[in-house]
Amino acid sequence: MKASRMKKNLIRAGFAVLFLVTIYLTASVLRIKSEHGVNQKAGLYIQPKDSIDVAMMGTSHIHCDINTGILWEKYGIAAYDYSGAEQPLWMTYYYLKELYKYQNPEVIVLDMYAPARFKEDYQYDWIAENIYGMRFSLNKMQMLPVSVEPVKLHHYFPDFAVYHSRYDDLEEEDFQHFLWNNEKKEAFKGYTPYWNTRPQQKPGFSEDRNDGLTSKSEKYLKKIIALTKKKGSDLVLIVSPYVITSEDQRTYNRITEIAAENGLIFINYNEYYETIGLDFEKDFNDDSHLNYWGSCKFTEYLGSFLDSYDRIPDRRGQEGYESWDANVEMIYEELQSYEDGTLDGLEY
Repeated sequence: MKASRMKKNLIRAGFAVLFLVTIYLTASVLRIKSEHGVNQKAGLYIQPKDSIDVAMMGTSHIHCDINTGILWEKYGIAAYDYSGAEQPLWMTYYYLKELYKYQNPEVIVLDMYAPARFKEDYQYDWIAENIYGMRFSLNKMQMLPVSVEPVKLHHYFPDFAVYHSRYDDLEEEDFQHFLWNNEKKEAFKGYTPYWNTRPQQKPGFSEDRNDGLTSKSEKYLKKIIALTKKKGSDLVLIVSPYVITSEDQRTYNRITEIAAENGLIFINYNEYYETIGLDFEKDFNDDSHLNYWGSCKFTEYLGSFLDSYDRIPDRRGQEGYESWDANVEMIYEELQSYEDGTLDGLEY
């Protein structure tokens, strides 16, 4: 009798394990993947704890323009692009809280493009990129109400209710996100280069007004400043190079004032086109993003600034940082695929 009961319990346990494994495999395949926010969030959880010294945060200007491979190869900076397309500052604030659960970065580099360009209290065009990939937690539940109107919440939460019917959309990449792929996923540091070249017109204007920052963006910028001070990270505000407008500059003028009031560095890299060496005929993917070659120039310039920080160590050769070497190799492999004409998603 005892042996029979034990056998039944083992069978039940086996079915329970099989059920859980099936759920895990199904969710891993079906969940939405994207290198414009979703993978950046999901990738954070795979990084070795407290290994990121510089966290790059903000919009796609971060993960398209800041080459983590160059920061590592030339300066030994263990950086991660923890960003999402068109990410508003209220979502960045909750991203920052999520980041601090797993990492203790010395420096936070925060992109200021979103508050300059997007003024509505709810930003829906790319909001999915900024929701999917973040683990379920109290922090995520606090982020959703300030980011999504209640009548639209069901479009984004819970995640499985949105992606469970993706069977007809599955691609090869969907089958590469299991536990046994973690080494490759750990090597991804968020950088997602663009490979097209589209000539742009260099902007030229003068703007003194400082009334471009909305009250909601200003509120969350100040919350971000307070949180980084509490956690002991240096906060550096930047604007990466793009085709800036006078309307954008009105916001940056106000951010300049807020930075000065809080003793922060704010660098608008649109004032340094020539110093960076940007070529408006060759270095842009579109009017808002650098391409791969422009990102390399900008990252080298940004890296030389970050390298002056005494508190950012050179991690090259240190145990536990091998994934940054792998990140460099991954980016070079993508470059080689572009040069060979075999890179997916490009029109030649």
